[in-house]
Amino acid sequence: MRPARSGHRVFLGEIIAPFGIKGWVKIYSHTDPPEQIVKLKPWILVQEGREFEVCPLRGKRHGRVVIAQLPGITDRNQAEALRGTKIYILRENLPPTAEEKGEFYWHDLIGMEVENLSGKRLGRVVKMIETGANDVLVVQGGEGELLIPWLWERVIKAVDRERGVIRVDWSGAFFE
Repeated sequence: MRPARSGHRVFLGEIIAPFGIKGWVKIYSHTDPPEQIVKLKPWILVQEGREFEVCPLRGKRHGRVVIAQLPGITDRNQAEALRGTKIYILRENLPPTAEEKGEFYWHDLIGMEVENLSGKRLGRVVKMIETGANDVLVVQGGEGELLIPWLWERVIKAVDRERGVIRVDWSGAFFE
């Protein structure tokens, strides 16, 4: 394991428990699909103010979690010591998305302004929710909290990353 490099970091998940007796760890992954976390490298592990980089050796989905083997972690006690460790990656190490098809990383959308097609500001994206059918923008603004479905081209018309604005087809008496 080597010291972590600096840069914009993206939270990927957390080590939640040891798995077995050979040093594997259970991970709660925020990637989609969850097992994608193992392909993203190198990880920056953060635990109690200490940070270091590591490349997982291998891993796979195991029910609702992911299990992974890390270099130098060879027994259950070492794996237990990693419980609660946060997993990050440098933004620059994430693969590109197909933005023209509506593919964006959630962390890139959070904090963006949302406006309707008339140019009326609806608020700012404070978080995203995964519902199964489609993702949902949680927008807070002058009208309170809005839940706007992430339906590319139907509801979400454009994402201007330079301006930090998402244009949506979301109108009606409530907004006008």
